Amino acid sequence: MTHAYPQDVPAETDQPQTDRSAQANDAGKPKESKRKSYLGRVLAQPMSHVGAPWLIRPERDDEENASESFKMLELKTGMVVCDLGCGNGYWTLPMARAVGEEGLVYAVDIQQEMLQKLGQRAARFKIENIRPTLGQIDDPKLPQNEIDLLLMVDVYHEFSHPQSMLWEIRRSLKPNGTVALLEYREEDPNVPIKPLHKMSKIQIMKEYEANGFKLVKEYNELPWQHLMFFARDDSPLKAITPIPANEVLQSLDK
Repeated sequence: MTHAYPQDVPAETDQPQTDRSAQANDAGKPKESKRKSYLGRVLAQPMSHVGAPWLIRPERDDEENASESFKMLELKTGMVVCDLGCGNGYWTLPMARAVGEEGLVYAVDIQQEMLQKLGQRAARFKIENIRPTLGQIDDPKLPQNEIDLLLMVDVYHEFSHPQSMLWEIRRSLKPNGTVALLEYREEDPNVPIKPLHKMSKIQIMKEYEANGFKLVKEYNELPWQHLMFFARDDSPLKAITPIPANEVLQSLDK
């Protein structure tokens, strides 16, 4: 069974990487119009807040092994982190517990309703080191050079302004800061998610390298998702080459 997601958007002729809609303004940020496609990938529609219960479904950890992904984040007390596309806080709340009272979690979503649901859950568990942030479709509203780790779980593929968002994300990271990207594997037809809500490793690398990032770590043992860690291309962290998806799938089948 393929999990329900918002209605898929129709394909549009992709703009070249040096398209006119992404010319830099004086501040260096791309001047980007809303897209339907980017570098050969058709963009998906964002999930509505109406679907929020699906994000905290009881079987999620069994399906995705989210607890293993969380361990790979290696969060520490005092870190400043971000859950971008936080929804109702499935990841935000454990992130807040992990960084402790000395740390801070920026919880960003473009839907005020999602932030309200998150706020209710945080209050129920008496968690106070979360900063709910209403982002825009081209700006997550994050401070510059402050984020140790920024997490995006199955949300990047929905961005209508991917260049603008990656520019802002890169700007928010500390020199050693990383982006932890979780996306459903396009390469695996057995992952029960609609095609527009999956991404391939090749496509991820194409888009992130085009926007000033390098791959510095990956984890390839999740049942459904890629987990890839990116740093700014000027970071002292060492770049690595991704393991091809076909090799990952062969290893998982053993």
